[in-house]
Amino acid sequence: MINRDISKILYEMAVLLEMKEVEFKPRAYEKAASSLESLAEDVGDMYKHGGLKALENIPGVGQSIGEKIEEYINTKHIKEHDKLKKEIPVDIEGLAFVEGIGPKTILRLYKKLGIKNRDQLEKAASEGELVKGGFGKKTEENILKSINFLKKEHGRYLLGEIMPTAEKILEHIRALPEVQSAEFGGSLRRMVETVGDLDFIAFSTEPEKVVEKFIKFPEIKSVHSKGEHKALVRLNIDTDADIWVMDPKTAGAALIGWTGDKQHNIALRTLAEKRGWMLNDYGLWHGKTLLASKTEEEVYKKMGMDWIPPELRENKGEIEAALEDKLPHLIGYDDVKGDLQIQTDWTDGKDSIEEMAKAAKELGHEYILITDHTKSLAMTGGSDEKRLVKQMAEIDRINAKLKEQNEKFKILKGAEVNIMPDGTLDIDDETLAKLEVVGAAVHSKFNMSEKDMTARIKRAMENPNVDIIFHPTGRLIQRREAYKIDMDELLKTAKKTKTVMEIDAFPDRLDLKDEYVRKAVEMGVKLSIDTDAHATAHLTFLRYGIAQARRGWAEKKDVINAHSWQEMLKMLK
Repeated sequence: MINRDISKILYEMAVLLEMKEVEFKPRAYEKAASSLESLAEDVGDMYKHGGLKALENIPGVGQSIGEKIEEYINTKHIKEHDKLKKEIPVDIEGLAFVEGIGPKTILRLYKKLGIKNRDQLEKAASEGELVKGGFGKKTEENILKSINFLKKEHGRYLLGEIMPTAEKILEHIRALPEVQSAEFGGSLRRMVETVGDLDFIAFSTEPEKVVEKFIKFPEIKSVHSKGEHKALVRLNIDTDADIWVMDPKTAGAALIGWTGDKQHNIALRTLAEKRGWMLNDYGLWHGKTLLASKTEEEVYKKMGMDWIPPELRENKGEIEAALEDKLPHLIGYDDVKGDLQIQTDWTDGKDSIEEMAKAAKELGHEYILITDHTKSLAMTGGSDEKRLVKQMAEIDRINAKLKEQNEKFKILKGAEVNIMPDGTLDIDDETLAKLEVVGAAVHSKFNMSEKDMTARIKRAMENPNVDIIFHPTGRLIQRREAYKIDMDELLKTAKKTKTVMEIDAFPDRLDLKDEYVRKAVEMGVKLSIDTDAHATAHLTFLRYGIAQARRGWAEKKDVINAHSWQEMLKMLK
């Protein structure tokens, strides 16, 4: 999708302008890039139907940036970007993803050591050249550690990053007159946090026609191979996708096989063998007799078990639970009633409180919690005590207005308070006590020891005003490893203090990991599922957090914001 290409260029321009110490512009480009990244609609289509005016309606995009987007759509280049790249010829994306490497450091590396890309940076760090160039030994070590981490993550896409393209292709497949039904396969259907390539399975009695039409979809760059029933292609977003077209009579067995994961399928097929049967992509068989194949439910039932939701199919106890009728009643994708982490233009968000509320209401939410950053996070323009009190008054004003309009929607007063290295908070208790919900999070000093980081977060949990720990492990998928913590100890403290653990739905966080979600559920620790939205477009990320909760076996009862705001508040400390 062109959104991703333009977003990347705008981010690069933000970094390059910051290197040149240009004021204000970098932030503007960064905001516009973020908006484009989160847009569900193709920006090229928007321009085609509404011209420059449609582009200017995108949050964070004014006339100047709109004209640059227009320029890219028409020419595949932005002249100002080309000029900046000529002045500072460095691989911004490759270097900026290395933890601890910001615009000023990139410029310093280039000017002092001639480093233009990640490979050169790795070589220099490995040979001790960074220390010779005036960088600290610890910095050098952290850079190498981060580069090694990025290498491991290479070649996979964030679930939320690839989903718009995947959904568009699936929509095309389902629209074909020859296709009776179609689904995602593989890790995408299981809603795994990162996805390698895309799998599609379609059911039709005319497979050749489906394959021929599939390879001509606009999202496809080239064709690796094609046959009567299948095709393997390269997408415009530089990842592979394949389609398998099968007889609708085999839909159930085929979906089970194509959804996986491998270990789940092996366990199922081993179970079938023990009963003298055979399970494959075409059905469940007793010799040449077909026992079940048409639906997943039919196949699982014949195997003596309940249907297993795709998110659970990883051979982690789900088969045993299904055999014993003990599968959890997973939280549904429509069960969450409110979003409990939202940033606005009071700090580093793009949209106003009212705009965020309106967008949330349109999505079917009943309430939101405003959680702008606090004062020690200076880069966000974080609020101090006085400003928080002022924002509370503004929220009261907007709520009164909503009530006058007979709108059944509630805006709750909160904050994303910074947990200092010693575990104290950067807002006084008197002010925190006035907020309806307080979230706390770590935003600095990520390299603390496991003992110290665990103690840091535990102390925050023990504060009677702290209700939720936001993005509890601090990870950024494919960019930054989680900081070292004793999760078992944290969950024990959360249980003891009635502190809620967040599942941050932002695609590059999905924090808590599914395995920690399951631990929390088993220990009786309550969860919240929040988007960490910094713009109205981010509110749609909620489904990724719900998927993460489902992968962790969470039910509606485990999630505080799957209840009304009145009930939710009663669940807190």
